Amino acid sequence: MREHVTSARERALTVGLVPTMGALHEGHGALMRRARDENGFVVATIFVNPTQFDRPDDFQKYPRNLETDLAFCERLGVGAVFAPDAKEMYPGDLHQKKPLASVDVAGVSSRLEGEFRPGHFRGVATVVAKLFNIIPADRAYFGEKDAQQLAVIQKMAADLNFPVTVVPVPTVREPDGLAMSSRNQRLTTEQRRVAPLLYQALCEAERLIQNGASSAAEIKQVAMAEMSRNPGFRIQYLEAVDPATFEPLVQITGAVRLVAAVWLGEVRLIDNILVNRP
Repeated sequence: MREHVTSARERALTVGLVPTMGALHEGHGALMRRARDENGFVVATIFVNPTQFDRPDDFQKYPRNLETDLAFCERLGVGAVFAPDAKEMYPGDLHQKKPLASVDVAGVSSRLEGEFRPGHFRGVATVVAKLFNIIPADRAYFGEKDAQQLAVIQKMAADLNFPVTVVPVPTVREPDGLAMSSRNQRLTTEQRRVAPLLYQALCEAERLIQNGASSAAEIKQVAMAEMSRNPGFRIQYLEAVDPATFEPLVQITGAVRLVAAVWLGEVRLIDNILVNRP
């Protein structure tokens, strides 16, 4: 991979990096198109990272189809794909008594997803740090759909002085509003029909804020009522948070990110929207 990057630099090309876990869809396509538009050479990574899964069954069920993913990358103009296995990324036994070196991003990683998925952000930050070292890119592209993950990576890159610009890319949605996700493949037909209620609830909260509401508790109450229209949702959290720190807000006076996570059957859905209060 470093030889590929060196070759690109010798041709005076900038390098864009798109880290993924495969099962590629149009959300990943948006990252690749943005990277292609802004760089002369694009590298995608395909690696289902075991250290960021808090449940072994979720890791085992994560969809994998490398042949299809490689064809997807080729269609999108990706110049090189790095698709290692776990032994290449984590030499030795992942379950050995001596723990591997890892990266913890204090503060932003401890709430919400960090609380409900212990160890998740340590796994994310560690593997992304490794990818930044393996593939010294100029820019790296991450979707706003995983907004807290994006904030963790931005803070890590800044705090550890990685010479890479982290570029956020807006969430790509299905026509009915559901945020694109590899996990959507596991929804049943009925679950897929009701899944967009999560986004609709966030949009209802956004409407309140745009109309002048400032109480986070009031906004949350309305959004929770909207989500409760689907009895199949098991709500894990719904919060109004600071977009940079993910600290929960009591009063909304400026920009706010509305974030939510629900279980729908055996599938966990997350979504968020950024709202700029008038």
